[in-house]
This record gives sequence, C-alpha cells and structure tokens, in this order.
Amino acid sequence: MEYSKLRVIISGGGTGGHIFPAVSIAKKLKEVNPETEILFVGAEGKMEMEKVPREGFRIVGLPIVGLQRQLNLKNIINDVQVPFRFVGSIAKARKIIKEFKPQIAVGVGGYASAPLLMAATRMKIPALIQEQNGFAGLTNKMLGDKVQSICVAYEGMERFFPADKIVMSGNPIRPEMHPYGAAEREEGLKMYGFDPSKKHILIVGGSLGSGTLNRAMKAWIEAGCPGGEGVEVLWQCGKYYKSGIDAFMQGRDLPGIQYSDFISRMDLAYAMADVIISRSGASSVSEICATAKAAVFVPSPNVAEDHQTHNAMALVRKDAALIVKDADAAKDLMNTALALVRDPERIAVLERNALAMALPDAAKTIVDEIYRILAK
Repeated sequence: MEYSKLRVIISGGGTGGHIFPAVSIAKKLKEVNPETEILFVGAEGKMEMEKVPREGFRIVGLPIVGLQRQLNLKNIINDVQVPFRFVGSIAKARKIIKEFKPQIAVGVGGYASAPLLMAATRMKIPALIQEQNGFAGLTNKMLGDKVQSICVAYEGMERFFPADKIVMSGNPIRPEMHPYGAAEREEGLKMYGFDPSKKHILIVGGSLGSGTLNRAMKAWIEAGCPGGEGVEVLWQCGKYYKSGIDAFMQGRDLPGIQYSDFISRMDLAYAMADVIISRSGASSVSEICATAKAAVFVPSPNVAEDHQTHNAMALVRKDAALIVKDADAAKDLMNTALALVRDPERIAVLERNALAMALPDAAKTIVDEIYRILAK
C-alpha cells in the first residue's frame, strides 16, 4: 500500500481511554508518512487539551459538554446548557473543517466526536470511527450510519453498527506491551525490590485510582493479609487517593506491599506480575490480552451503559479472565486473586486464552483502513 501525505482530523476525548487510542492512530499515521498533517479536536477543559500537545500534536477545543446524570444544582445548570453548546460546537466544527480542509475525519468517541463528525459527514468528508468498548457508546451509535467504516475491538458489534462497515481492528496499545520473557520479569522484580521466589500481584487502579480497589486492599491489610504468605503486591493507588493511603500505611510494617500513585514502567510491572487486578476499561483489557496476563477484572459501575462489564465478560466467556463485581470487591477480591496466584495451571489457561484474543497491530489496521477509504 502506498502511504501518501494526508490531512486528517481526529476528534474525541474526555478520558484516557479515548485519548490514548487517538494519539496511537496519529503516531502511526506520522510513522507511515511523516508529512501527514493532523489536527486534533477535543472538548474545552477536558484532559485531551493538555495531553495531546504533550504528544506533539495540535488540538482545538469545542465548547461541548456532556449530560450529567447525578441530580444537583451544578449539574442542572450544566444540562440546561448542553443543547446550546452542542449547536455552538457544530458551528465551530464546520469552521475548523473549512479552514483545515481534512481528507478524512476520525472519531474515537467522547464529547467532541459527535459535533465534529456530524459536521464532517454533512460536508461530505469521509469518516471513520473507532469504538473501544464491547458496548458501543452513544456518540458512535449515532454516527454509525453516517461514516464509511467502524473499527471495533470485540465480536458481536453488529448489534450496534451496520455489519458491512465493521472492521475488527482491536484497540491501539502502547508498543511496549507484548508477552514478556524471564529477563523482563527479572528486571521488573529487581526494579521493585521483590523476591523472585514469591508470587506477585499487580493492582492497577488507573491514573486517578480506584476507590473500590483501594478499599478492598485496605480491608485485606486490616484483616492481617490473610492468605498472603509468600505473596508480594505492587499496588497503584492513584494520585487522587495517595495522601489517604499514605496515612493508612503509616506505622504498618509491610515490606511485601509496595504502593505508589503512578507506575512509570508499566511494561516491567506487567512483566513481573503473576496476576493482575484491574478495572476493565478498553485500554486495560487490550493491554492485558497483548501481554498474555491472568487478570481479575472489577468493572466500574460508574460508566455509561456499564461498558466495563461488557468488556470484562468478553474475556470471561472465553475463559480468558475472572470477574468480581464492584459491590463484592471488599470481601471477595483479594481471596479470588490469592486463590488464582497459587494455581499455576489456571493461570496458564487464562494467559493462553487472553493472548488468543489480542490484536496487537490495531493502529496499523486502522491506518490501513483510512487509506482504503480514501482510495475508493
């Protein structure tokens, strides 16, 4: 395939789960042709407005806001503004498109995706959307009939989209995420000062952290770490919870538990772990498959359409992961993980089945689909 120079708009954001795939697609576009010009469109005040420029890309913000489900005065004021901001965002999106003159628009979901892709498709600009989750988001469902192609990460997405437009691409992940060998495991254990003769659990709560995972870990520690003999834990608690965890851990002599708000070398953290405890956001699930790790997922109940449960169940149904409900985590999570970490045969089955579900070349597949659309 010839990768000619393109002009591409990429829209979406609001969460890391939308931003990281968008940046990965952009980087792959620049890799296949460094002359390609890319403009990101995000939502004013959202994290993409900071994160995307750090990755070296230009971004423009739309005044779009999302509906808030929780009833309070602040949210009522926000929700009254939604239709007016949406109309304003479509107008601004049209202006951006006229000025930038993209050959194609790519949407990754999130607030800014809807007005930008609505404007683009009305202006006869070819468009592609990438749906990260096993249950399609509202924005992408609305756009499915209007775009040329829909790149997905899970089977059965014809429930939401026209079957003839679906491309099974997977979710773009960091290139350092792959199955690890003994040398990388040893490097990871050395980095965290862990004992190679013991078993290791990695708890990943995301950049902000997970209150549920932290509460489960605290409950286990308060109970005296039952069943934790011969097991060491690397616990990523998130920056939002770090000060509270510092206070909780003060005076506790627990050398087998290392905790921090952020893990800079996630590749080595994955490499040293026998079992991973994680939320089941799209990027986390894709990375766990790509690294062939045994995981216990605790889907967040605080997401639209309960999509994290759909993500986790896609693996559970194929015997590629375990699941513990958010409401049951405090009493069941550590027991489930500890039973698994002591069962090497079960771990091997989960690892093998997770790897079979991995689609590690997602960004390249999406980029090739962009060029295929434009070659028509």
